[in-house]
Amino acid sequence: MDKTIEWKDDCSLMVDQTLIPFEYKKIKIKTSKEMYNAIKTMIVRGAPAIGIAGAHGMCLAAKELYEENNFIKKLLEKAQYLNSARPTAVNLSWAINEQKKVIENNKNETPKKILNALIENAIRLENEDILINKKIGDFGASVVPLGAGILTHCNAGALATVGYGTALGVIRSAYKKDSSISVFADETRPRQQGARITTFELVRDNIPVTLITDGMCSYFMKKGMINFVVTGADRIAANGDSANKIGTSTIAIAASYYNIPFYIAAPKSTIDMSIKSGNDIVIELRDENEVKIINGKSVCAEGTKVINPAFDITDSGLIKGIITEYGIFKPNELQKIFS
Repeated sequence: MDKTIEWKDDCSLMVDQTLIPFEYKKIKIKTSKEMYNAIKTMIVRGAPAIGIAGAHGMCLAAKELYEENNFIKKLLEKAQYLNSARPTAVNLSWAINEQKKVIENNKNETPKKILNALIENAIRLENEDILINKKIGDFGASVVPLGAGILTHCNAGALATVGYGTALGVIRSAYKKDSSISVFADETRPRQQGARITTFELVRDNIPVTLITDGMCSYFMKKGMINFVVTGADRIAANGDSANKIGTSTIAIAASYYNIPFYIAAPKSTIDMSIKSGNDIVIELRDENEVKIINGKSVCAEGTKVINPAFDITDSGLIKGIITEYGIFKPNELQKIFS
């Protein structure tokens, strides 16, 4: 696949992921408000891709403001605005902070030069993301058993990143070594990222994939058809507790019961050492209609109450290892990455 998101023609060019699998279409995001909405409405999704979107959003904001007075002050206000689009994925604040460092390092330069420096840094982060994901994939492939039946949840693939993917990066690298592996993808209610996006990616790559519903994992684990699990993450606390798409914790509990290794694949930028445990991670609550409405029609009685958390926390004790671009670490070893 080509890049999911890239700075091109003085704007952010990204795949509209709300259209997949029916249409693979790229759209141009030309303003910081459009970028906020793209992140909020999940036109762009997946923690690493959201991070790059935030970096691009800062470039767009600088383009809008560089001829105005109090340029830096207003630009930093835009940073706060963009960062509020989605609270759980730490890559968004990480990338925006990387852009804020550029602003600080160039504060005595002209607004035009700051804009150019922001664009240069955004493109650097973009290109680094693909290299990071390939390293994650290769490290992860080293622990995938021959002929494994691999379960993944949500989409942590090329479309959740700039390219290649984290959890799907592991699967891609494993498949290159061993074409006898098979993949199970959870549908991932309520927005169906597994059904819509993960299967789309794997079918395009000619990697065998079987779609299952979210409640089926223990059935296939008990039958011995799933013996390895790898997912992505949106934020990892210092103790290894990991926030990922709702339903991930359930899979980890089932994997633990059946003694199946459960791995998280994520870049260093997803690890938030300022947060001690998963108890401190803010979980995004989304619109109840994502659960209640299917194909434009309500699937429940009028007046039914719905709570729709987008993520859950997988306790570190359920995680065999966290696969990063620096290697594979036990949840209590994450400090080594920052040493």
